[in-house]
Parts: sequence; C-alpha cells; structure tokens
Amino acid sequence: MKQKIQTILDESNVKRTKPSQSERLEHHRSQSAVCESDSGFSSGRSSPVSGRSSPLMSVSPVEAQTQSLVQTGSELLPRSLVQPSPQTAVVSLDCEMVGTGPGGRVSEVARCSVIDYHGNVLFDEYIRPIGQITDYRSPWSGIRKHHLTKAMPFSHARDRVQSLLDSKVLVGHSVQFDLKSLDLVHPGHMIRDTSCTHLLTRLAGFPREHRPSLKALTNRLLHRKIQVGSRGHCSVEDASAALDLYKLVEGEWEREAELSLRDEQDPTPPSYASSQHFLNDEYWPSL
Repeated sequence: MKQKIQTILDESNVKRTKPSQSERLEHHRSQSAVCESDSGFSSGRSSPVSGRSSPLMSVSPVEAQTQSLVQTGSELLPRSLVQPSPQTAVVSLDCEMVGTGPGGRVSEVARCSVIDYHGNVLFDEYIRPIGQITDYRSPWSGIRKHHLTKAMPFSHARDRVQSLLDSKVLVGHSVQFDLKSLDLVHPGHMIRDTSCTHLLTRLAGFPREHRPSLKALTNRLLHRKIQVGSRGHCSVEDASAALDLYKLVEGEWEREAELSLRDEQDPTPPSYASSQHFLNDEYWPSL
C-alpha cells in the first residue's frame, strides 16, 4: 500500500513539473528576440500600397526553421528566394543609352540610376561608353557631349551597380535591356518588370497582350507626366515611375511570384518585351 501511494505521489509531481503546451510556447517566445530592421517596407517618403511593415514577429527556433522553407515541387527552397522578406530591399533601375558604332545602331549605357524603395537615390552617374559615340540621342536620352567629359568608366559603374543589386528585388521597365547594357545578370525570380505584367495592363484597362510604355502606364495609373519637354528622359524620374507602378500591385505580384515558384522547381524568368517595343518606348519619342 505504501509503495502504491508513493507511486501516485511521484506521478502527481511529474504532472505538476511538466510544462503545459502554452507554457512551452511562452518560453520559446521569451527566448526569441523581437527586432526591427530597415526593410524597405517601412514608412518613408513613398509608402507601400501593400501595407507591409518591417517589424519581425517573434517565433520559436522550430517555427523559424519551418517558416524559412517553402515547398516548391519536390524541393524545399529558402523563403527569401521565393518572395521578398521584410529584410529584403527593393531597388529600381533605369538607364539612358547613346548610340555607338556605324550609324549609332549599338546601344550603350551613358547614364544609370538606382533608387531604393523610398525613392532615395543610391546611384546616379554618367558613364563613359566603351565604343565611340556616334549618336548621343539627346532628344530621348537627355545625354549631351559635356555630360560625359568626366564620366565614370564603364567597369567601375558596372561594379557599383552590381553591388547595389545583389540579393535585391529589382524593379524596372524593360529592365532586361538595362541589365544587358550593363553586362549584368539578375535572377529572374527577383525581377519585377513593369513592361510585361498583366497586373498593370489590366489595372490600366489595356488589352492583356498590349505592352504599354512606361509613359503611358504612368499617365494612366499615377496621373503623372514623364518624359516630356526637350531635355530628354531622366533615368531617376523613370526609375521612380516604375517603382511607384510596382507598389500599386505589389501585394498581388508577390503572391503570384510565390505561387509560381511553388508550382515549378526552378524559377522561370519572365517574358520580356520585344526589341521593337524597347525601341518604341526608350528610343523613339511617344506621340
């Protein structure tokens, strides 16, 4: 009898000392540090339409390990590769071109601008092309001879821009042409090209197959005029316009990007605009 009573008492002590599920969860939470970081999604000069904010929720180590992976087909990929996390910055890029070679047919970058999510200018430099300039394309590029007298060498500019784009979500309009002019490659699943997303064409009321210019989208959706006057395009202005267009559909765009990677094992680069569209949009004046 004494042995039986002792056994019952021992079991009772175990029950009292064993923490409940809520107590274990509270313990994990108390061990997790609550932090905030400058994510590019917090309040600033240009607030995101999606309503994202930067504070990170405190989670347990097990929860963090689980939430950091996303099932994509038969593989688990880091969530940071699927969609922008609160710590992942978004940048917008735009370049202005001049013509080199016979007849100025070869496009080379002569000005490049990179801005952050809030519209702050991270990089804005005139760049000395590798080839001999035969057409400044001033009415459209805004580039004139005196702009390039002390321009940054191409290799230096390329390295600077590459460091700014590294691990960033890249926004731009026909941005693949800008990347090509800089001799850079960016992961397709980290590119948000405003020239070829149905979200913006639908919002603007254009046919789905239509490739609207940056000027047309900005005028229709942002009620703002760009690329006007005789001074030519401004790469900072164009980068800012593309960024603001992205923010209009940011939430839905990022959800689609996540679902796309869940359906396919490997991220597929978006279908970019044709070269003819690029000439119409970036080189020839809009009527």
